[in-house]
Amino acid sequence: MTATDPALTALTQGWCALSLLHGRIEAHIERALQAQHDLSVREYSLLDVLSRQHDGVGGHLQMKQVADAVVLSQSATTRLVTRLENRGLLERYLCPTDRRGIYTNVTQAGLLLLEKARPTNDSALREALDAAAENPELAPLVRAVETLKTSASVPA
Repeated sequence: MTATDPALTALTQGWCALSLLHGRIEAHIERALQAQHDLSVREYSLLDVLSRQHDGVGGHLQMKQVADAVVLSQSATTRLVTRLENRGLLERYLCPTDRRGIYTNVTQAGLLLLEKARPTNDSALREALDAAAENPELAPLVRAVETLKTSASVPA
């Protein structure tokens, strides 16, 4: 394959379209969450991921799993957790069976904020997808997103 190979060019154009769609969606959601709830997209995502934890086998996430779920490095995730902890939205505690492990839980205040922010997130996502669907280059990607059937699982 050369740089002028049509397959490579199509692949590059597809990636650029996907990146553009992601950027537009994230920017639209970011503006809505910041304006109405003083939350960033990453903060919202972290609260959402951690709110899905439960007691029992596989119920709590290691920081690496959390970092993977919110698509950040471990150090950036730690800074994000610290920011939300300072706002009273998260709390950390030692794992009862492994004193080296630290868990992070969403506080009641965090759950309340997440509950209030979820409709904003969902509405902003719908708005961003509807706007993107009007662009012929992005419309096929919007349809693909709308038809995806995935679980809200965290990568292992």
